[in-house]
Amino acid sequence: MQKPKRAWQRMLSGRRLDLLNPSPSDVEVEDIAHGLARVARWNGQTIGAHAFSVAQHSLLVEEIAAARNLEWDRRWMLATLLHDAPEYVVGDLISPFKTAIGLDYKAFELRLLAAIHARFGIPQELPSDVQYEIKLCDRVAAFFEATRLAGFEESEAIIYFGEPGGLLPDATAVSLSALTPLPANEAQEKFLARFRVLIEPF
Repeated sequence: MQKPKRAWQRMLSGRRLDLLNPSPSDVEVEDIAHGLARVARWNGQTIGAHAFSVAQHSLLVEEIAAARNLEWDRRWMLATLLHDAPEYVVGDLISPFKTAIGLDYKAFELRLLAAIHARFGIPQELPSDVQYEIKLCDRVAAFFEATRLAGFEESEAIIYFGEPGGLLPDATAVSLSALTPLPANEAQEKFLARFRVLIEPF
């Protein structure tokens, strides 16, 4: 008798997350932080003794967004921090591989993100201007990661991520400390600490 295929993942919190039909009630921020802190950006091809994790990337994007959008509702800042949260389950596939996989992967990722948004009181569909800004800040973060951590020349990074000049209030908005790869447990704690600040008004 053939065993049924498993389409769920057990989390360290004890939750069992159905990957095909994720429920907000099975989403825990501790699982997200734990997973993202152990997923490497750039397939691990970065300088330093530790991988630059998706948790750190998420903090960097949120830092850039905070510098650019001083009047933003905290829901939008929380949405920015969680913009890559599905990767705690699916990992951080590099963009060329996502393109090769196609739309089915993106639909799966968006379904999981919708469950995460519902769990933390964020609208499942963000306003278009907020979505645009998060993507812009994501590209700015990617530019600095690419040039400072992943071996890209600036001219090459501009082709793929755009020119960040003029997009930040000042050059110190992207701090060097934010681009220093951390041990997983430290990245996890920093992510959780920022989450708790942003979730407090809810």
